[in-house]
Amino acid sequence: MSEAPPGPRADGERIAKWLARAGVASRRDAETMIAAGRVRLNNAPVTHPATFVTAGDIVLVDGSAVAAPVRTRLFRYHKPAGLVTTHKDPEGRPTVFGKLPAELGRVISVGRLDLASEGLLLLTNDGALARRLELPSTGWVRRYRVRVHGSVEPAALAALARGITVDGVRYGPIEAGLDSRKGENAWLTVALREGRNREVRRVMTHLGLPVSRLIRISYGPFQLGTLPRGAVDEVPAKVLREQLPKPT
Repeated sequence: MSEAPPGPRADGERIAKWLARAGVASRRDAETMIAAGRVRLNNAPVTHPATFVTAGDIVLVDGSAVAAPVRTRLFRYHKPAGLVTTHKDPEGRPTVFGKLPAELGRVISVGRLDLASEGLLLLTNDGALARRLELPSTGWVRRYRVRVHGSVEPAALAALARGITVDGVRYGPIEAGLDSRKGENAWLTVALREGRNREVRRVMTHLGLPVSRLIRISYGPFQLGTLPRGAVDEVPAKVLREQLPKPT
């Protein structure tokens, strides 16, 4: 008869959450790592996610010690075009994380911006927070400035508010408006809540408006503002506490 997993302890924290706060991975990915036998606690293999970590415990991932979580931090980063939002790229392209100051320590992104996209990217040392802020249920609007090529039909943009299906994928409501037009190019402001992979580019291409530049200018309450390209700025702890969505 197998042993029951450890029960809750007032002085401990579930190891998957602990690893997420330590910036190792999201809570879900940490549970996958545990199932794969990659995590040890005080030199004993962790076999169940309901294992608790207390002060002074030693946690190893793939044989390397993990530093105890520090306070949750959130950063604004002005991502330039030409960087991929990943820690390692199999094609050898430059990455966001390879360009960050070393003193930031290990951070992960809240969502992604693709290689050609630029603008506001939120970074955090807390995997659980990153996952929470990515969820559509958070309700945060992502806002973009988008340069497109082609003839913009205001009625077609307005219809996006009802959602649209592209190549069998259903996208939720999108707010899109024409800001300016010069020759065959136009600037739009686009806002959405889901932020699926390459959503803006795919929807605009479907409308016959290929995107030549895409800049994220806000993510929820956090703004790109005048942050210089390539710069990082920490969100004050007080502002972070005030702006975080309340758990439901």
